Amino acid sequence: MNDTPALPQTPSAPDTIQPVLRLVPQGGLSYFWRALNDIAQGFHYRMLALTLAWLDIRLRYRGSILGPFWLTGTTTIMVAAMGVLYSYLLEVNVHQYLPFLTFSIVLWSLVAGVLREGCTAFTSATRLIHSARMPYTLHVIRVLVRNILVFAHSVPVVLGVFLWFHVRPHHLAALLPATALWLVDCFFAIMLLGVLGARFRDTSPIVASLTQIAFFVTPVIWAPQLMATGQNWLLLDPFFPLIEILRAPFTGDIVQVAVWPAALGWSALLGLVTFCLFARMRTRLAYWV
Repeated sequence: MNDTPALPQTPSAPDTIQPVLRLVPQGGLSYFWRALNDIAQGFHYRMLALTLAWLDIRLRYRGSILGPFWLTGTTTIMVAAMGVLYSYLLEVNVHQYLPFLTFSIVLWSLVAGVLREGCTAFTSATRLIHSARMPYTLHVIRVLVRNILVFAHSVPVVLGVFLWFHVRPHHLAALLPATALWLVDCFFAIMLLGVLGARFRDTSPIVASLTQIAFFVTPVIWAPQLMATGQNWLLLDPFFPLIEILRAPFTGDIVQVAVWPAALGWSALLGLVTFCLFARMRTRLAYWV
């Protein structure tokens, strides 16, 4: 009888075990497929993004008495002061100009907030990116939801002015596609500026300067009807069609025929450039932030 103990058999690894990290180099169309998967996973965790955005709002105004309602008061004072002053300077009826100015200022505050915080969409989430494997799109949705929550605090100002001056929205059927286009454009703008802001830290001051210039060039505090000639040149401003498709139905103005094609064209260009850049640079974001 052989008393030699049998050597333990090394268990063979089952075929179902998958590696933790897939280190296969990307190439060809794999960049785009993984970018699409990142976007899909980001919307899958949309409730987590909403929760993080809500916590951002609470932490930002922690210890404040009025909290984000300071924005409501600030917007009210600014609209009242600018409405009376610019209606006198532009020689327009204050009953027509004040609702226009109120809605324009509130919309532009959303645009400025998206552009400003989009530059730091990934750099502000550095610790979370380094500590957990999450889709980058989740941080984009987080910034988008946070700005929508801030924008909601200025909506009562618009409602109050519209009720005071008896302004009734028209063409309500156009509001749904206009709102959807706004959300899509804001999403891609945050993603684009987030990638650029992670790679180039000068993106934030450059965007802040360009936003200030665009505020005076775009018909925000002045109506496009004040231009006697050359109104078609306004379509070259990417902000004007986006604002006009949502502002005109509320203020009762007639949307020009070329506004919607211009808005869709600028949106398609923004989405194409953003997706290509995000797909190519997505794997490097963790090293840049």
